[in-house]
Amino acid sequence: MLQAMAASLPATADGGIPDSSLPGPYPVGEYAAALRGRLRQFARVQLVGELVNVRAARARVYFELRDAGGAIPCAAWRDDWEAILARCATVPAEGMQVVVVGGCDYYPGSATSSPGFSFSVSDLRVAGEGDLLVRIERLRKQLDAEGLLEMQKRLPRKLLPRSIGVVTGETGKARDDVLAALARRGWAGRLVWGFAPVQDRHAAPAIVRALGDMAAVADVDVVIVARGGGALADLLCFCDEALCRTVALLGVPVIASVGHHTDCTVLDDVAAVSCSTPTHAAEAAVGVDCSRARIELAQAATRMREQGRRAVLHRARQLAGLSRAPTAQLERHRVRLHQQLREIRAGSRRRLASEREHLERAAIVLQRKSAATTLDCRERRRRELTQLALVLSSHHPQHTLARGYAIVESSAGEPLTTAAAASEATELRLRFADGVLPARPLRP
Repeated sequence: MLQAMAASLPATADGGIPDSSLPGPYPVGEYAAALRGRLRQFARVQLVGELVNVRAARARVYFELRDAGGAIPCAAWRDDWEAILARCATVPAEGMQVVVVGGCDYYPGSATSSPGFSFSVSDLRVAGEGDLLVRIERLRKQLDAEGLLEMQKRLPRKLLPRSIGVVTGETGKARDDVLAALARRGWAGRLVWGFAPVQDRHAAPAIVRALGDMAAVADVDVVIVARGGGALADLLCFCDEALCRTVALLGVPVIASVGHHTDCTVLDDVAAVSCSTPTHAAEAAVGVDCSRARIELAQAATRMREQGRRAVLHRARQLAGLSRAPTAQLERHRVRLHQQLREIRAGSRRRLASEREHLERAAIVLQRKSAATTLDCRERRRRELTQLALVLSSHHPQHTLARGYAIVESSAGEPLTTAAAASEATELRLRFADGVLPARPLRP
């Protein structure tokens, strides 16, 4: 086919390569135009694959279709793409499985623009969510169920590490960003570099090996895994299961800096800290602004030195004053002690006089109380005896006789308290209040 296309092109006047059996040479522009025409003659077909790397330009929308066997660049005119979106019930998004209709196309370029091949898409429909996002989400849930998403976050991180490991591309911009951020921090520790590819199928195993080497270095306090931003398809190596498990089980804290806020990989979930850029990762690794801390430390040292100097001078002046006049110091202390002794004696005398006066007053009060108590006791006894006498007089037999009673007595004057005793007596006496009458008992 290419030979037939070349035969239809006019050769240029310039001579070709000697001893070459191939036709030509032909002008590049004419050959590119012929190639575009021949590619557009290919049959239009339908393709199915993962939708990745969608980006919109002024006139066209570019994306890629991928599967396990390969990938092909695609493009759609802006009007066609808007019509596709209007027809689709589900808006096509990265990771979705889609079916596209179109054919081969080729842009020949020019002296100031690059050529490019693309599959020109005229229609698209969503076939369902692709395996890419499903696998990533399944892996994330599996690691979460096993508790691996929290292991790195439990590791202690030093505020000011002495040695930092960095796993990144050797020629990438992430390396310069890390160095610039650490320089702004004023950090002067040791950097251990582990260079590895960060975008292809060889990237994940290489990063795993680099992390293993970092773990073998005993004094590495924290490891940064960094790369610049990119589409989700470019970051698939950071969703590798072996890489994520290695990071989760690593005994050194890992700071992930892969892509930006819109690109969340499984490594971001597994790592101890997830940062949006390599600059932020370096700042997270070194939690102290060393330059500012050095300035503050120098200022504190200066203040301490000045305070110490003033304190030494003050003490020196005191010692000098004491050493120049020891006798005056002793005399002052002697006078002070004598004054205190006089005050103690005067206070003691005042206290003794006060206590003596207090005791005398207390004795007088006690004597008065005793006399009053004695007098009160005598008066109370007299009243009690008077009351007892009244009670006794109220129980005297004479008072009973005065109320109309009589007492039966024997001739000897002994009271007879029973009828049997009165009947046995020969003579009786009846005692009344006003006198005694003789009586004789009647016998039946």
